[in-house]
Amino acid sequence: IVALVVDAAKPQPEDKAIDLACGPGTVACALAQRVRHVVGLDSTLPMLEQARGFARQQSVDNVEWRAGDVYQTPFADGSFNIVTCRFAFHHFEKPALAFAEMVRLAATRGRVVVCDGLASEEPAKAEAFNAMERRRDPSTVEFRTLPYLRRLFEAAGLSDPQVQRFDLSYLASDLVARSFPANDDRAGLLAMIESTVEGDKMDVGAHWTPEGVRFAFRSAVLSAVKPG
Repeated sequence: IVALVVDAAKPQPEDKAIDLACGPGTVACALAQRVRHVVGLDSTLPMLEQARGFARQQSVDNVEWRAGDVYQTPFADGSFNIVTCRFAFHHFEKPALAFAEMVRLAATRGRVVVCDGLASEEPAKAEAFNAMERRRDPSTVEFRTLPYLRRLFEAAGLSDPQVQRFDLSYLASDLVARSFPANDDRAGLLAMIESTVEGDKMDVGAHWTPEGVRFAFRSAVLSAVKPG
């Protein structure tokens, strides 16, 4: 997944890049191996500490870690040739505002790259999926549809984005074991997922296997160049 984001950014050796909501720093460090300088920005200090540790493990020394708000970063217009954000938009209360900030930070002919999970374009199935995700991870606001994410690019004056879709397949019991659901109710979360198999109520390809229910997070990388 990190490679998909980096490849979509088309990094060049003299580029400057920023990864917003950088989390543990995997995208920022991967970009750092192919560009001149990277900023990893996140609002969560423990995440930034984890990212610094990861950078040390990778012997990466051209990344600057900054605490900050994705809606209002402390950088001038057009500061970066590459602006990325991976698996964070579903946590944003104001995705359009976050995307506008990404576009502001991008230089002319710079590349804007968003990667996130996708909700179904069928409203009832999208609602079921988001209900499960909010229970699995209470920091989730909403997974949006692919047309919604496309419209962010179009509304910001970018070209119709290139889209690369992919699925992340999980055994439900494994995912639940690694999750921190509301009230620490893993049994209830697993039962909730299993209850959606008939009719694939979340539109995630849920099905029974000998090991239990398996399903996939529908996901995509969207990228476009900021026009001159």
